[in-house]
Amino acid sequence: MKPVLFLLTPVLPLAAAALLMGSHPAPGLTASSDDLPRVPVVVELFTSEGCSSCPAADAALRELETAHSVPGVEVIALGQHVDYWNRLGWKDAFSSSQFTERQRDYAAGFGTGSYTPQVVVNGRYEFVGSQRAKLADAIARAARAPRATVVLSRPSPGTLGISVSHLPAGTAPTEVLLALTETGLSSQVGRGENAGRLLRHAAVVRALRPLGSPAADGTFATTTPLQINPIWKTQNLRAVVLVQEKVSHRIVGVAALPLNEAARQ
Repeated sequence: MKPVLFLLTPVLPLAAAALLMGSHPAPGLTASSDDLPRVPVVVELFTSEGCSSCPAADAALRELETAHSVPGVEVIALGQHVDYWNRLGWKDAFSSSQFTERQRDYAAGFGTGSYTPQVVVNGRYEFVGSQRAKLADAIARAARAPRATVVLSRPSPGTLGISVSHLPAGTAPTEVLLALTETGLSSQVGRGENAGRLLRHAAVVRALRPLGSPAADGTFATTTPLQINPIWKTQNLRAVVLVQEKVSHRIVGVAALPLNEAARQ
């Protein structure tokens, strides 16, 4: 059951059509879709281990993230475990009031209540996270929107280099956020609605913090410490940088970089 659920405004399903990549092969040449860069799209899942309808949404997001089933898209999963289920029999070890507050900000903008499992796609579309077809369609739609250029690098151990440029025309004031995510996490739940179940999660947000705002010309550059907790498994971590409008919460730019040793630049 869901703790809070208001009626949602229906979003008409769209076919997951081929994405416009902004470039074309030279005459006489055929470009394989595997050779083209994938468009990154952020899918935020607000979830809880105490919610019996959440595991299906976790499974749907894990599949989209790993199977690349939306053509031309890289799904960037941000699993954010809210804390308002903790009083109902099971305390989610990955939960945080920070994620509950982020969900409330989205709910205020969308005119909905907070509920689980809720997905938000690029800050533009929200609905019940287990609706697989609707999720794929929303991801394809979001991938067609103009986006900023975000480049990440590893200038030194323990740091992340970030460069943002070319904000889309008409972008409102934005902020740059850094999320650290960890995959491969699971929990054996002992109480509550999921008692006795082994829950496997999509990428879990371990940390989320603001880094600042772009300059008047739409550019942003910094090198920031990663602040990795030693209990996290480095081989399963990646840094995700979001460029998000402060009022509308639309995500207008994103990039992700694995933090394992093999991916270090």
